[in-house]
Amino acid sequence: MTPTQSLENRVRSVVARHRDDRGALMPVLHGLMEEMGHIDPAAIPVLAEELNLSRADVHGVVTFYHDFRQSPPGRTTVRICRAEACQSVGAAGLVEHAKDRLGVGLGETTPDGAVTLEQVFCLGNCALGPAVQVDDRLYGRVGPQDLDRLLEVSA
Repeated sequence: MTPTQSLENRVRSVVARHRDDRGALMPVLHGLMEEMGHIDPAAIPVLAEELNLSRADVHGVVTFYHDFRQSPPGRTTVRICRAEACQSVGAAGLVEHAKDRLGVGLGETTPDGAVTLEQVFCLGNCALGPAVQVDDRLYGRVGPQDLDRLLEVSA
C-alpha cells in the first residue's frame, strides 16, 4: 500500500464514522486531527469527494479555523495566551522571546520537529497571566526565564 493509499484509507475511515452526523465536515476534521495530529492537504480532495463538497469548501474550512493544522505538530506544543488579561502583564514580550529563542513564528514548528509555537486567546488562567500551555500542562505567571526552563525540560 502506498502512502497516498494509506492516507486515503484513513480519511475514508474517519468519514465513515461521521458520515451521518449533521454537518459532517467539522466532526470529520476533528476526527482527523485527533487521529493524525493534522489535516494533510492531500486529504482535502478525498474529503470533498466523500462528503459531496467542493475542494474549495473543504479548504476554506480547514484554513479558516486555527485549530486545524496542515502539517504535523512538533513533539512539544507551546501555546502562549494572547488574551487581554495576559497581554496586560507581558504576553507580547513573552511571544517575542519565544519566537527569538525557537527561531520560528507563531503557528510554526522548529526545523528539527521539536517544538510547535502557537498563540491562543484564553487558557482560562487569567489571574495568573501570562499563561502558557506546554502540551497538556498549564503554567501561570510565566516570564522569559521560566519559558526557557520549560523548553529545556520538554526538549
